[in-house]
Amino acid sequence: MATTKQSLFPEGQVALAAFAGALAHPARIAIIGLLQAREEACCGEIVKALPLAQATVSQHLQVLNRVGLLHHRQCGPKICYSINCEALRSFCHSFQCTLGTAEEVAAPAPHL
Repeated sequence: MATTKQSLFPEGQVALAAFAGALAHPARIAIIGLLQAREEACCGEIVKALPLAQATVSQHLQVLNRVGLLHHRQCGPKICYSINCEALRSFCHSFQCTLGTAEEVAAPAPHL
């Protein structure tokens, strides 16, 4: 969606679309699954696990990182990646709310 058209929509919808777009590729879903299983991995480890070139994996990591789905930290000359669980939970909740399938969180009953 062009930037000029994005301004026609609420910020929450634009952010949700960015998250959905970042996950809209099987390689990125595979990366998330790999990081879920390993908790943390560097790009080289991800490359070894996927049938993709290093440059391609790096591009997919950048997309996931750009929308906040990943944490990253410097590990010597390498960068290690892990899932930003809070961002992923927030995305899932926002998506459920958009679809109308999120369960309402009941307010605690007042103490009498």
